[in-house]
Amino acid sequence: MSDIVTMSVSGTDLIGPGRLILVVGPSGAGKDTLIGLARTARAEDKGVVFPQRIVTREASSFENNEAVSPTLFGQMLAHGDFAFQWEAHGLRYGIPRSIIDDVRAGRTVVMNASRTIIDFARRSYANVCVVAVTAPPDVLAGRVAARGRSSDGNVGDRLRRIVSSPEPDVIINNVGSAEEHAAELLQAIDGV
Repeated sequence: MSDIVTMSVSGTDLIGPGRLILVVGPSGAGKDTLIGLARTARAEDKGVVFPQRIVTREASSFENNEAVSPTLFGQMLAHGDFAFQWEAHGLRYGIPRSIIDDVRAGRTVVMNASRTIIDFARRSYANVCVVAVTAPPDVLAGRVAARGRSSDGNVGDRLRRIVSSPEPDVIINNVGSAEEHAAELLQAIDGV
């Protein structure tokens, strides 16, 4: 099944002045781990927002998602509840529309996103930073297998997914200390 991407942002003005940090990369790269560490480090900072994704699969301890049924997801989409939505690995993902207000209020929004939405985001938001998190194939495979989620399907199929995307602004090779790599993400969040 191919990825489907839509945005429910309208108008010709770029959304700003806040920043949109898209944390992207393959399954098993550790995006949610780094985002979780960054969220903890910025827990008192009201200027940084970490929205919860809406996903059509059960929530797990590995990610900050709200699980909904495919029917409810479709209803939310029809009501315009998402700023971004996409489909990958047979699942549907959405980012709440509330991030638009956050960015307009000058806040920085940090989100785990699909590489397929980068072009849309850059055409719609005034200040987008793409942080690509990656790791060697054997590390990715081990991490996906360790999750033990039936919704991940075949690990090999998941890891063979190729997504053509624009060059990121920051690349984090997430091997070794997650805390060190979370510090790299925090630098991107802070615009350093």
